[in-house]
Amino acid sequence: MAAFDVPRFAVPEENLVPVNPYPGSLYEIPPSRMFLIKKSLKAYKDKHGADAVVFDASQGDGGASLPGVPGALLDRAHELQKAHGTGYDSPYGTDDFRRCVLDSYWQLDPALGWGPANVLAAVGGRDALQKAYDAMINLGTGRIGDAVVVSRVPWISYNWGPYAIGANVLLAPGDEESAWRYTEDSIAESVAFCERSGGRRIAGIVITSPDNPTGHTLTAQEQIKLGKKALELGIPYVFYDWIYRAVTEGEMVDLNEVLGAFTPEERDRIMVMDGLTKSLGGSNIRNAHLLAGKKVISYINSRASHGVIPHFHGQAVAMAAYEQGYREAAAPIIGPTNASRGVVRKFLDDNGYKYIMGDGGYYAFIYVGDAMRGAGMTDSFDLLEHLAGEFGVAVVPGAAFSDEGNDWVRFSYALPPAITQGALDRFHAGLQALPSKG
Repeated sequence: MAAFDVPRFAVPEENLVPVNPYPGSLYEIPPSRMFLIKKSLKAYKDKHGADAVVFDASQGDGGASLPGVPGALLDRAHELQKAHGTGYDSPYGTDDFRRCVLDSYWQLDPALGWGPANVLAAVGGRDALQKAYDAMINLGTGRIGDAVVVSRVPWISYNWGPYAIGANVLLAPGDEESAWRYTEDSIAESVAFCERSGGRRIAGIVITSPDNPTGHTLTAQEQIKLGKKALELGIPYVFYDWIYRAVTEGEMVDLNEVLGAFTPEERDRIMVMDGLTKSLGGSNIRNAHLLAGKKVISYINSRASHGVIPHFHGQAVAMAAYEQGYREAAAPIIGPTNASRGVVRKFLDDNGYKYIMGDGGYYAFIYVGDAMRGAGMTDSFDLLEHLAGEFGVAVVPGAAFSDEGNDWVRFSYALPPAITQGALDRFHAGLQALPSKG
């Protein structure tokens, strides 16, 4: 028995965290510049007056640029909240939310073997991602310093989320002519590269469609093929980020089709994320959900009980939308965005732009490298300052995502079509007005 006046660790000696100095040598994680980009428009207003018309084609927040969550859904959610009360819920959310996700939203086939215990509520997409990364590391390889694979030009937070909790981030091989898409060969080369890098292993791979920032989309069969290859190569977990899934001109990817393509054993290594942020304009509602094998959900639930527990209000908004029928509930976002996609595609084609764009999501990735170099610019953030300060239109510089994206900008069309057209006109005028250093 230890004396009461002697300090004691909370866990047995054999379970202590080993002393490792790695946190002290980490690269300093920069704050996301995405939240600052819209402020670049201030220079234009300072010059042309507070009432000057500006266009923000930088963001992916339908709640800011489109009507967002309809008031009737918020009213319904408030009624659910009042009936539910304000006490603690489980770390996975509520049982009603779990059932609603499966039955009303995904209409999941019970024969696939997944039920409520395979669902976890999260406080938005970033929360779901961080919890998934943690599970990949601890259940996948069990080691700090292994890798999470992302595409060559990834959403900026993919770079830093895994890194902050001890996983290195590996940018898979890819080239702009194919929109930096994964291939089976690029996944295999990523595995081999890690092995050559001090015997590292890959804990998980993130596959997202529609993609942020490039806007490209993958069919269900393409995503299945990539997931199968990753599992075959020994990658413990495949994470499908479908946060833009509902914002599409065609049919949404069917979870039944995707899960049904994997064996029960393989399904335990699949994670799927979706939520309200993009398709319902619910960025500030903070609700997403994660579907995964029971071992993963149980692990995350246990950790969440000591950390972040999802609030009920976000679940209530989701349940209200799912029960109504999600495409109907999200029509104020999906309709204008789909219409704007057509406006963007026609404009870029008519004006001879090189661009990447699929049939879903919010974004067009537009090539501006020649225009930049002609003006003596080497950083697409310099182009942002020119477009925003002189022409009153904000886009996201490709350099915000990776070096390979520097010659491109992300143009968001989560806007009413008329606003999208205005933003395109300003964008084009700004590029045409660039000085030539030639």
